[in-house]
Parts: sequence; C-alpha cells; structure tokens
Amino acid sequence: MPSSPLLHVAKGALSACAVAPAMRSALSLSGTVLNVAGHDYDLSRFRRVTALGAGKAAAAMAQALRDLLGPALSGGLMVTKYGHGLPLDGIEVLESAHPVPDRAGEAAAGVLLEHAAAAGENDLVFFLLSGGASALIPSPRPPVTLEDKMRATRLLLDCGADIHEINAIRKHLSRIKGGHLSEALAPATVITLIVSDVLGDKLDVIGSGPTAPDQATFADCLEIIGRFALRDRMPASVLEVLERDAAGLLPETAKTGRSFFTKVRHHIVASNSMALDGAAAAARELGYAPHVLTGNLSGDVQDAAVMLARAARNHRAPACLLAGGETTVTVRGKGKGGRNQELALRLALELEKNPPQAAVSVLCLGTDGSDGPTDAAGGILGPETLARARAAGLHPEPYLDNNDAYTFLRQAGALLITGPTRTNVMDVAALLLDPIRL
Repeated sequence: MPSSPLLHVAKGALSACAVAPAMRSALSLSGTVLNVAGHDYDLSRFRRVTALGAGKAAAAMAQALRDLLGPALSGGLMVTKYGHGLPLDGIEVLESAHPVPDRAGEAAAGVLLEHAAAAGENDLVFFLLSGGASALIPSPRPPVTLEDKMRATRLLLDCGADIHEINAIRKHLSRIKGGHLSEALAPATVITLIVSDVLGDKLDVIGSGPTAPDQATFADCLEIIGRFALRDRMPASVLEVLERDAAGLLPETAKTGRSFFTKVRHHIVASNSMALDGAAAAARELGYAPHVLTGNLSGDVQDAAVMLARAARNHRAPACLLAGGETTVTVRGKGKGGRNQELALRLALELEKNPPQAAVSVLCLGTDGSDGPTDAAGGILGPETLARARAAGLHPEPYLDNNDAYTFLRQAGALLITGPTRTNVMDVAALLLDPIRL
C-alpha cells in the first residue's frame, strides 16, 4: 500500500461513521423509555417491538439496536448485501445482490412485506435503512418483471445517471419503495433510523425511501429516460408502467399528506459529514492542515478529478484536502472497476499532467468497502505510483478507456481493500500534500 498516512486518514473516516457509536449517540434507554433524537417512546405501552431493515449497514444497525434494547426487541428481519451479514439473536438476516438485484432479493422483499402486514396498531416497528436497499429488496410492480428491473438498473448505472435519477425510476417500479412500505406497516408506529448515502440526506432518495413520502413523479422518470436516450433500450414493461401511470391511469407513489405517514418518524444517525470530520481529525493528528473542499462531490469522475487536481495546485503543503459525495461513471468499456477506483486513477493522471508544488498522495474510498462490483473499496496512490507503473510498462490510459481501473490498480499495487465495513455514507476522497524534498 503506497501511503500509511493515507491509511490513517481512511481509518479515521470509517471510525467516525461506524454504525454502533452512531446508533448509541442517537438512541438512549432509561427504564422502559426510549429516547430517539429527542423523541420519547415508552416501550411498555407497545404490544410488540420489532426491527425490519434493508441496506449494507442493516445487520450492524440491528446489532446495535439489539445491544441497546435487549429482550424488549422481540425479533425482525434484515436484508443486506452478500457478505455484509452478521449473526443476530432472534433477528433473521437475508442476503441479496447489489447493485443489480437478483432472485434472492425478490424473495427477501416478499418476506419483508409479510412482516409488514403482520404489524398491528399497538406495535412499534424500527425500520433500519441504509444505502443499497433499493437493489437489495426488489419488488417489481406488475407487469414489470425482475428481469426487466435488472435490465433497467444496468442501463441506468452504465449511462452515468446519479442516485437521485436511478432511485426516482426504481421507486416508480416498486411495491415497497416510494413510501409504500409505510402503507404496508400501517397502523403500526414506525421509527426509521437511517445511515445516509445520498447528497443532501434526502429521505425519499435514501434506499428509494420505503417509508418516506416521495417527491418524484412518473413524468420525472420519463424525462430521465429521455435525457439519457434510453427509451429504445428500456424494457417495454417499464415504459408501459411509467407512461400509463403518467397519464393518470394508476395512482402515484405515496406523497406527503397520506394518512399512513402520521405515525412514521425518520432520524438520520450517520452521514458523510461524519466521515469527513473523522478524516480531518486523523489528518490533523499527523500534522496535516485539513481542508474540506466539498461535501457535495458529484457528477462525472473526470470533472471531479480536474477539480480536485486544481485544488491541490492551489494549496500549500503540508495539507490534507478532503471531499465527500458520490461521482458517476459512464461505462463505455468492458473492464472492471468502480467510481472510486476510476476517480483515483484519473486524479493521479491529472496531477501527473500538471504537477502541483507538492508531492501528492491520493485516496478515493467507498465507505461501504465495496466500490462497484469489486472486492476493493477504492484506490490509493502515492506520488510515484504512476511513474513506477510506466517504468514497468504499465500505462493507465488504455485501462481507463476500457473502464478497467481495477486491473491497473491491482497490477500497480494501488487497490484499497477493507472488506465489508457495514456502514455506507457515500465516498471520501483525500489528497495528502507533502513538501517536495530536493
């Protein structure tokens, strides 16, 4: 691994957004009274207290909730990504695919809806939501099939659509998302605890908002499909649902004002800002002046790389430049990688083209530990990584042309592999600026 100081920064980011301490900060129990972000719930007044959840952090959130409530929590169900599960006493854990859904996810969504239907007026249900839920619990709205939804998801991911655009369409093809889970849980009392992986922490976008009023419309979905020129490739059933419902033939997703939202509350327990704060503190410990450039890093990876490289040329060493958010990649090749791996490599190239007055090390980290469909969390490159790779006959440009950053970084010894972190608060980019030694 090129830079142990950058690894320290990465550990600082991940520790700060770890689920267990975040849950302990948001919830406290005194006797039978549970306080959730300033709201009190007397658990003794409920017939049953259960936990449902979906997302990459779901199992870790359930474990923290179990540790707090003990026997007061009577059971439940968590759906998480393959490899992100944990053994939980009395709580079933199912695993499914991300980012493209699979049959296991469809089956898990069915079990989740069964649990929701069993909730009664005197029940308290925790819904533990984190990024990844959209793919993990597919429940297609007929006549859309799972295969249709898988194809639609792949098209949206490959064209460079962002999570707001992707989830707008996912919600309108689902029987769970877009507030429909709140409808299924009514008349139970629902507390949705959220680990946010979305810019702006928008409740209707995180996990496609299973328990939140939806702000997007069928017309929005059709506009997105048109803007990315996907109409000719989108499954016919998807277009049928969106066009029919846009014409008012079927009801919209659940909007603000629906009666079943009156007993639902949402609380964000972890977000990207916590990861940036942790990274900044870790950098400060090492003697680097931290500068948070943005918590809204978005758009195409190449544009993000140019912006970050420019910032490196405008700051003096020793410094640590930080950015949080989620970029997008337009897939044109057939290689392997993820947005963080591609951003790290493109950023290193931009720094190589026009070097700043400092030696720059680069870290691009997916806080969930899985960047795209790979076993890597991202990339980590020292100031000499590209020069050493070129000297060995390894040139990054053809790999980027094929969207194959993973293969280049693996051969260059520059992959960042953390394993599942069981949190998910988007991405963190860090640039360490050291004085050039003559």
